[in-house]
Amino acid sequence: TGNGVFRPLIRATNVFLIFKNTFLCLNVSSIMLQEAKCAYIIIIMAVYWCTEVIPLAVTSLMPVVFFPLLGVQSSKSVCLQYLNDTNMLFVGGLIVAISVEQWNLHKRIALRVLLILGVKPALLMLGFMIVTAFLSMWISNTATTAMMVPIVQAVLDQMDNTEYDVTVMEQGTGQTNTVIELEEKNASDPTSVHVISNGQVPDDPRSSEEKTMRKRICKGMTLCVCYAASIGGTATLTGTGPNMVLKGQMNQLYPNNNDIVNFASWFGFAFPNMILMLVLAWLWLQCSFMGLNFKKSWGCGTERTAKEKAAYNVLKAEMKKLGPISYAEFNVLLMFVLLVLLWFSRHPGFVKGWATRLFPEGEKYITDSAPAVFIALLLFILPANKPKFIGWSPSMSDPEQAEEDIKKPFLSAPLLDWNVVQRKMPWSIVLLLGGGFALADASANSGLSAWLGHQMTPLGSIPPWAIATVLSLIITVFTECTSNVATATLFLPVFSSMAASVKIHPLYVMLPGTLSASFAFMLPVATPPNAIVFSYGHIRVLDMVRSGIVMNIIGVFCVTLAINTWGRPMFELDTFPAWANSTTNQ
Repeated sequence: TGNGVFRPLIRATNVFLIFKNTFLCLNVSSIMLQEAKCAYIIIIMAVYWCTEVIPLAVTSLMPVVFFPLLGVQSSKSVCLQYLNDTNMLFVGGLIVAISVEQWNLHKRIALRVLLILGVKPALLMLGFMIVTAFLSMWISNTATTAMMVPIVQAVLDQMDNTEYDVTVMEQGTGQTNTVIELEEKNASDPTSVHVISNGQVPDDPRSSEEKTMRKRICKGMTLCVCYAASIGGTATLTGTGPNMVLKGQMNQLYPNNNDIVNFASWFGFAFPNMILMLVLAWLWLQCSFMGLNFKKSWGCGTERTAKEKAAYNVLKAEMKKLGPISYAEFNVLLMFVLLVLLWFSRHPGFVKGWATRLFPEGEKYITDSAPAVFIALLLFILPANKPKFIGWSPSMSDPEQAEEDIKKPFLSAPLLDWNVVQRKMPWSIVLLLGGGFALADASANSGLSAWLGHQMTPLGSIPPWAIATVLSLIITVFTECTSNVATATLFLPVFSSMAASVKIHPLYVMLPGTLSASFAFMLPVATPPNAIVFSYGHIRVLDMVRSGIVMNIIGVFCVTLAINTWGRPMFELDTFPAWANSTTNQ
């Protein structure tokens, strides 16, 4: 009821703030410099993004109104940023991801990997993390978590039920052999109880220590999914929003950057970092929730327990429900693999890619968005079922069956339907990215970026690695209470200006900043995967905060290590490139 009383008051305050800022903006427009006008709109948008007085996507549309009104940029220039090359890459990648979800291909991959890895506690957690991280590289972190958590829940429930049954059986065998065979708890009858032949309901035989351990395992198994989703998204350029923000801002602020951040170069840098983070996160969650008992966790030289057999049976049953791989699933898998190959081979760096070999000046004209949209188009064309060749059909001997076959269309419905895409596409993120690109463009053209860079010149006396580490920590804290994409959008242009002023490679600070924007591990509201896991009720906020603090430290450590080791030769981070002078010259 408290929320119901205060909600109208909060809403009224929000409306007042919005109109106050709008009218103040119009009043001071005549006395401000261009840089100040641009900074003012960015500050208002930052406040709105942090407080969410209006939806994030709606705040992202503010540049379309206020930049032209204040004379910062023309409407034409601002609107062009909302569906540029980077956003088209994002849209193409998302359409392919939606087709994978639509045909349940992600669930088949998940179950297959879990069955291969096995169900020993440590391996089961590692299996959940590997599958979640791999899937979130290609489809949205939220969709991956939403698909994985019910599988985790089913496995944990079955293990718990089996443990209960075994314990009661053991106690009953010690007293009498007339124990009625215990049935599994049915999901439709959660109130079912276990009885012994004398008709009495036994007390829960498990000790409080076993119950506590079971709760801890539940917490660890569910937390590992949301953490792995956030970590996995960092490995590919289209995996999560902040990565796309970096790609767009690099093209915006440094038009002549020679396509330094593309799908292949990002993967080469971020994938090893993801592997390192995933292993350290797994070790931390193992240590924190299960203890480092290798014999118990790994089951070295021991047979499968009843709990493990039950977990394995659940996974097998789920796999059986999916049936054999369908024609549509096979086609989607083929398109997905083809897209990844096209991305990697477009401009590998060490040899000429297909863009250069097959098309004149292809390297200049073709970017990663072209193959993404090409595969997306194919998904709306290729059929979901095998084409029916009437002339070759064996049913021609049966006249009735032949007549039915003739009535059927030669090609079935396509793999993907626009209504599905429209329903599942996160349009808010597309607008959020567009708003960020509009801000970056206005910052560069109004002179705000140059002014910020000039103010940060004193930072030149601090070692670059220290600057990168401190900035990573700041972003990691900030992203806990603000949208990951909004965080990257606000900070990356500032980092770019700072790099230009102290003459260090822009990517030396922008790469750690981008990756750190995805390290939202501490709060349920920090990112949708955390919220999904929290909603299942196994975890308290304090559990997430305790684990998340260490996860943030692991993240910053891994990023600092990556940027100072394999990142240096990959992006030539020891040099200040000629193309980076474009910002300072404006």
